[in-house]
Amino acid sequence: MSSTTPPPRGQVTRSDVARYAGVSTAVVSYVVNAGPRPVAAATATRVREAIRVLGYRPNASARALRTGSTRMLGLVVPEIGNPLFAGLAVAVEQTAGRLGHAVLLVNSESDPHIERRLIQSLVSRQVDGIILSTVQYGAAVVDLSTLGVPSVLLNTFEAREGFETVGVDARAGARAGVEHLIEHGHTRVALIIGHSGDAVEAREQGWLDATRAAGLPDGPLVRAPFTRRGGYDAAMRLFDAPVPPSALFASSDMQAVGALRALDELGLRVPDDVAVVCFDGTEEADFATPQLSAVRQPVEEMADEAVLRLVSPREGVAPHHVSFTPLLRTGRSCGCPVRPLDA
Repeated sequence: MSSTTPPPRGQVTRSDVARYAGVSTAVVSYVVNAGPRPVAAATATRVREAIRVLGYRPNASARALRTGSTRMLGLVVPEIGNPLFAGLAVAVEQTAGRLGHAVLLVNSESDPHIERRLIQSLVSRQVDGIILSTVQYGAAVVDLSTLGVPSVLLNTFEAREGFETVGVDARAGARAGVEHLIEHGHTRVALIIGHSGDAVEAREQGWLDATRAAGLPDGPLVRAPFTRRGGYDAAMRLFDAPVPPSALFASSDMQAVGALRALDELGLRVPDDVAVVCFDGTEEADFATPQLSAVRQPVEEMADEAVLRLVSPREGVAPHHVSFTPLLRTGRSCGCPVRPLDA
């Protein structure tokens, strides 16, 4: 490299960097893209110094045209304000980043029309793949086969024939959470759960599995949005009654937090008067007062699996469903001791 070589004017190109560093443009490409061929350490250092001095920025669009890959993944979530989806988004971005991909995150606001528009927008931007966390069910779900790009359904509880799907065994997780309440001596366990179309959703099935296996009558159920307000309104309906239930299973942390507010306003103490367990296990549950017992979804493992399905697909393996096992973490809200925050 010559210190007397004047930096080029205007947009810096790969050829400018090669000339400044005294190497070929191919060597610059190998350094910028970490391959496919190795570069001697001293040469790579010269190239990186040239990039720094000249202010070179690789042209992503040109690289995409050249390689046929944008190294960009699309991620569609229904509600970025929900700690579960925020956590999934961070985990997806971290995994994708380790594998050399960026993530374009969009929020559908749980609206099927917005969801479809956003998916088409991601396709038009030529992302290499789409990870979709949809709240739509049955025929309302976007037909992924028409997208023209690899796709994965994330945070889905059931397989969808012919498609890559990643989620958790929500039925088993809900059953474990409700069984824990029953072990505390509760015989009337209410459920707050979101709307799931005509089918009985997995968390509702798990709730029924637990109560019926214990010989208990089906407890009261209220369907409400997966929000704090939804949980608040549902709890007001359930517990402002002549004979309220003694325990509650909420299908999301946010619903449970809303329910805690309602129970406090009704003068009911948790866990002395009402025991509470919820599903998701985000930091929302860890920092609630009292700390919420929660069935935790392993978001990091789910995100890893979803990204790898797109970035490193296994040849000869048909699309299939991977279901992780959620873990019940007990806390003060069910009557157990407070758990450490790092547990």
